[in-house]
Amino acid sequence: MLKFKKTTYITVNRSIERPLKKTGEEELFNEPHVPEGMWKKCNKCQSMIYTEDVIHENHTCGKCGHYFRIDATTRISMIADKGSFIEWDTGIENSNPLDFNGYKEKIKKLQEQTNLDESVMTGEALIQGQKCALGVCDAGFLMGSMGYVTGEKITRMIEKATEKRLPVIIFACSGGARMQEGIVSLMQMAKTSAALKKHADEKLLYITVLTDPTTGGVTASFAMLGDIILAEPGALIGFAGPRVIEQTIGQKLPEGFQRAEFLVEHGFVDRIVKREEMKEVLAKLIRMHNQSNSLTDIKSVNAPALLKESKAKRSAWEQVQLARLSDRPTALDYIGLIFDDFEEFHGDRLYKDDKAMVGGIGYFRGIPVTIIGEQKGRSTKENIERNFGMPSPEGYRKALRLMKQAEKFNRPIINFVDTPGAFCGLEAEERGQGEAIAKNLFEMSSLKVPVLSIIIGEGGSGGALALAVGNEVWIMENATYSILSPEGFASILWKDSKRADEAAKVMKITAKDLKKLNIVERVIPEPEKLDITTLNKLKEYFLCHISEFLLKYQSFTENEVMEERYKRFRSM
Repeated sequence: MLKFKKTTYITVNRSIERPLKKTGEEELFNEPHVPEGMWKKCNKCQSMIYTEDVIHENHTCGKCGHYFRIDATTRISMIADKGSFIEWDTGIENSNPLDFNGYKEKIKKLQEQTNLDESVMTGEALIQGQKCALGVCDAGFLMGSMGYVTGEKITRMIEKATEKRLPVIIFACSGGARMQEGIVSLMQMAKTSAALKKHADEKLLYITVLTDPTTGGVTASFAMLGDIILAEPGALIGFAGPRVIEQTIGQKLPEGFQRAEFLVEHGFVDRIVKREEMKEVLAKLIRMHNQSNSLTDIKSVNAPALLKESKAKRSAWEQVQLARLSDRPTALDYIGLIFDDFEEFHGDRLYKDDKAMVGGIGYFRGIPVTIIGEQKGRSTKENIERNFGMPSPEGYRKALRLMKQAEKFNRPIINFVDTPGAFCGLEAEERGQGEAIAKNLFEMSSLKVPVLSIIIGEGGSGGALALAVGNEVWIMENATYSILSPEGFASILWKDSKRADEAAKVMKITAKDLKKLNIVERVIPEPEKLDITTLNKLKEYFLCHISEFLLKYQSFTENEVMEERYKRFRSM
């Protein structure tokens, strides 16, 4: 019989105490006891971390930054405003189409263990006051696999959101289609995608957030169909799992393959967002799409005391040199000057994110607009990263994706043109440089929203025109716009590239020449020396005249916007 002579306490990390048992004068044990769940082990760095610290750090490892997987309930508590989540479509009865042995019992056991009825929770919520339909997948329920009930809940959520005209946000986390339901599981891919097409046809916003892991049939359906696709850092994202790929091709995969960062680089994800920023980013994106895009909200601005065009008599070749200066403001400089809260998006959804092309959404005097620009660098390192402002096919395809998205949400488009020309490398030809530019010209001609293109530096050939099929085209005073470079012109026609200065004059590529030819509608005066330090002098000018441009279209129908653009180029 056990006798307790006295109670002794051992303190174990942060005042967790437990009595020690003794038999007579001898201790039965004297090792400290750690209550279950006090510590978590990081799968990446193998560190033991105090659970409270993990929770405090948004369920990440404070030592290496690794993201722990979290359940649907926890995710909703982190994203939705407190008490705002109303769950939809609970209690849908599961089926066993293959009569798979033990499947129904397994589902019932998981329901009891997780307090979930399936691998996804759906409902309505507020995110910083912005109403949305919210779906959250849970890896703790059969690895978040998609069976009939999962597909049905997601489809019903999308249908209700379409009816209520709500944006849809889905946090994807899945091992893919559910094997135990066979072909029925596969059909959920088509069912959810069809519901999303109806939602898109109503011009409603759909955002997906890819978390670890997002694979298989979920990746090949609703997870990759977002208007905007976000991802958590380090998330595994892919159609076939890495083990399957390695076994199939017999090769070791490179470090970082199929991770979120890999997906951004290859053009399939708009942005990686940390957990602590996710709620703010989602709320901002919903606001941008909920806010009125009515051009009637733009008020006229009194014309500022403007700079006059320079009286300096510069030759065409001298203006070519000015347009090429490395300290001349870039597209991102103009975007930062004119627009507020610019949110950059990445990728063409086909192959790559081209850093020579930037684009996203920002506010112009309170109105959401889509902004796209060809981006050069200043330093040698940045120029190499930006490919000296020469876009590849994926750059033009990214620009077109964003322009079509602007059309869906009725946003005006403002483009900044600054390129020596489209990249003419071997790989650009392999991936269809000519087709990409042609497709932009084709699609831009019929965009249903106003398009303003501003040439801020070099406007080189088709690489510039691919962003300049606008209702109006403006040009900076010392920018140029040409069929090709003066060096190329001289080389082709005169077999002597050293006659570039002579070619620049013959080609009529300066702002004044282009205005006389009715190629551009407006020449924008520049300070005597235009660089990042003097750019601010032009802010009021841009606010005034872009306002005028947008006000012009407040009474236009979509057909009238398209027809005006068609007639502009038809007259040339």
